[in-house]
Amino acid sequence: MTKKKKKKNKTTTKNTGLTKIATLTTKSISSAFTNYKKNKELEKIRIIKLQKLEEKNQILKDKKNLKSWEERLNKESNKIKLNEEELKVREKEINSIEEKQKIEADRLIKKDEHLIQIAKELAVKEKELKIKEEDQNRKDIDLQVREDEQKQRLLKEQRRKNKELKLIQEEEERQRQLENIKIKEWEEKFDKEKKAKEQEEIRREQRLRQKELEKIRKFEELENEATNPKTGLEKFDINKTSEN
Repeated sequence: MTKKKKKKNKTTTKNTGLTKIATLTTKSISSAFTNYKKNKELEKIRIIKLQKLEEKNQILKDKKNLKSWEERLNKESNKIKLNEEELKVREKEINSIEEKQKIEADRLIKKDEHLIQIAKELAVKEKELKIKEEDQNRKDIDLQVREDEQKQRLLKEQRRKNKELKLIQEEEERQRQLENIKIKEWEEKFDKEKKAKEQEEIRREQRLRQKELEKIRKFEELENEATNPKTGLEKFDINKTSEN
């Protein structure tokens, strides 16, 4: 019996503990959920604040950028104004240039018309010159033909003269050779005659010398005879006998 009570008490105590745990768990879950919801709301509020802060920062940044853009736009506007003024000045210059170009174009047109007229006149003159050149070419050809014919005649005449001159030179050379032969023959004859005369002169001198020697010998004989008459008579008789 006591055991059953104890067991029963233990069971009751256990159930009471579980009930308490369950109650506490439920409260904890409820409190945790409530805290989660609060935290979630706080997170949303924080996110919203952050978003607003970012939006505010973005607005400030946009304002700053807008101001910067306005400054840039003002600068660009000023540049545009300056450019517009420059364009106006440029337009005036261009208009002035266009006016000058128009005047120049009119002048060039007139000049072209004048040049066209000159070109026409030149074409006529060129045609006339071409006709004159063709006529001159024909004359030049005729003149060239006549010059060629004249050259041929002159060459023919020159060849004839050269041939005659060659014959004359050959004849002169032949005559010169004959003259040389005659001169050589005359020189040889003169040398022979000269040598003959020289030989004759030598012989004559020898005869004269012989005669002189004979005279000297006879004179010596006469002297000997005068000195020795007998000897002279003997010699006289001997010589006389010899002569007989």
